[in-house]
Amino acid sequence: MVCLPQLIMEAELLKVSNQSAFSFSIRQDRVPNVNSRWHFHPEVELIYLHRSSGMQFIGDSIKRFHEGDIILIGSNLPHYFKFDKEKQASSNNESPYSTVIHFYEDFWGKTFVELPENAIIKRALEKAKRGILISARKEPIISNLIKQLSVSEGHSRIVLLMEALALIGSSSSGKLLSSIGFKYNFEESDKYRINLIYEYSFAHFKDKISLGKIAQIANLAPNSFCRYFKAKTRKTYFQFVNEIRVSHACKLLIEDEVSIKQICYESGFNNFSSFHAVFKQITGKTPLTYKQHIIPSSALDN
Repeated sequence: MVCLPQLIMEAELLKVSNQSAFSFSIRQDRVPNVNSRWHFHPEVELIYLHRSSGMQFIGDSIKRFHEGDIILIGSNLPHYFKFDKEKQASSNNESPYSTVIHFYEDFWGKTFVELPENAIIKRALEKAKRGILISARKEPIISNLIKQLSVSEGHSRIVLLMEALALIGSSSSGKLLSSIGFKYNFEESDKYRINLIYEYSFAHFKDKISLGKIAQIANLAPNSFCRYFKAKTRKTYFQFVNEIRVSHACKLLIEDEVSIKQICYESGFNNFSSFHAVFKQITGKTPLTYKQHIIPSSALDN
């Protein structure tokens, strides 16, 4: 029996730089893929994706991100954003790719969020442990607050962050990303190995990836690779690859005027029935239904 390996093991602990003059950091990334690797950090991350698109990995969630997405990522929740290369090359826009805010949950004091008036902020931070996705189109006040944060000074920074978190906590449109049962074993020993696996998977998901080959990339015997992956995550490696393929197919459905059958093969599936079944299993919709009903609304979100 073939043993299917599991995805997402040890992420890299990222040390977030912070200026001593401020209680939390805000930066604007004007180049994509600044931290294009599987990583985590003790700070909570609030990211507003201004332009481009790509694939996001948050906990055990894999899906596409689009312009206008706002994501709140909890402390030590592993994540990874992979921007689309063609978007990078074609964009001459001078606006930043993203605004990124990092802060410790208790930077305003150990008991601040325990105050009854801050129950909504506490709720946002609790939900952030699974990652929260917000659309700027549906919640324009939040996106405006983040824009103000990037240029604010003094106590206004804290007030604006509080208001943004309170709105995220009370929003009915926010979507939780990682599964409720996701748990992560935080170790640094395998960060190099995992990023090799990620990079190889991104480069070759359109090809047939054998268990032997990916085990070789990980410098493990196939059986050891299976046991190793099973000990670290709840997904098989080939489920991970299929989610990348489906995410790529969603991108082609949105952007390209080609047939669904052609998209099947361009996304790495070797037959249409398998593509159809896997796509529906992951998205809950057939490729045709996705194209007809999801694409118009997602286009409006951007």
